[in-house]
Amino acid sequence: MGKVITVANQKGGVGKTTTSVNLAAGLAVEEKKVLLIDADPQGNATSGSGVPRIQSRKTLYNVLVLDEAVENVILPTELPLLWVLPADRNLVGAEIEIVNSENREYKLKNIINKIKNDYDYIIIDCPPSLGLLTVNALTAADSLLVPIQCEYYALEGVTELFDTLARLRRSLNPQLNIEGLLLTMYDERTNLSSAVAQDLRDFYGSQVLKTVIPRNVRLAEAPSYGKPIILYDIRSRGAESYIQLAKEILSHE
Repeated sequence: MGKVITVANQKGGVGKTTTSVNLAAGLAVEEKKVLLIDADPQGNATSGSGVPRIQSRKTLYNVLVLDEAVENVILPTELPLLWVLPADRNLVGAEIEIVNSENREYKLKNIINKIKNDYDYIIIDCPPSLGLLTVNALTAADSLLVPIQCEYYALEGVTELFDTLARLRRSLNPQLNIEGLLLTMYDERTNLSSAVAQDLRDFYGSQVLKTVIPRNVRLAEAPSYGKPIILYDIRSRGAESYIQLAKEILSHE
């Protein structure tokens, strides 16, 4: 049965989608069968993994709101072991349309349960908020991966997220574990990055992953070419770090 990892942080611009796409690709390169679920209406994980945006295409919205069979919506990518359940801006309406549904927090979990045995890993990319889509993703997850930009307000954001996590465990998903806190956009030339990293390690200990994602130009360029960094520039530091992250996640099993 596949492991479901939700990548979430209510702060935007922390490398959440970059992490979702490139962790999924890294696991696929490690010969694991992976499904990337784009639960963000911006659809950046969809385009960033090489699936072009086509308006007439069915997406996660059709599955959540219109009861489309999930198998009909999943798409292949350039990597043989990576598939994508795409998103588009219609997903904005999903939060409104399912708000009065019975068991609304479990809709994504029920969808994933139908296909969980088909994959080794299912990675969910969330919007940068704690709305109903993110709650669905956390309810469906076995574990939570939190990308954290190495900046001054990082600790504050993590504290808020952990408060939400505690409430969610009590009411919706008691089995939800922390996969890890991932330091992103790390700039070894600045004292700030190393100070934030040290603070997080002092405060959260082994919950902070050993792998650190550096600031990397090639990593920033890859989405505009619709490619995970592993396909865009395998020799870059960004590619090396996400391959290392995939291996660290595998070592948790």
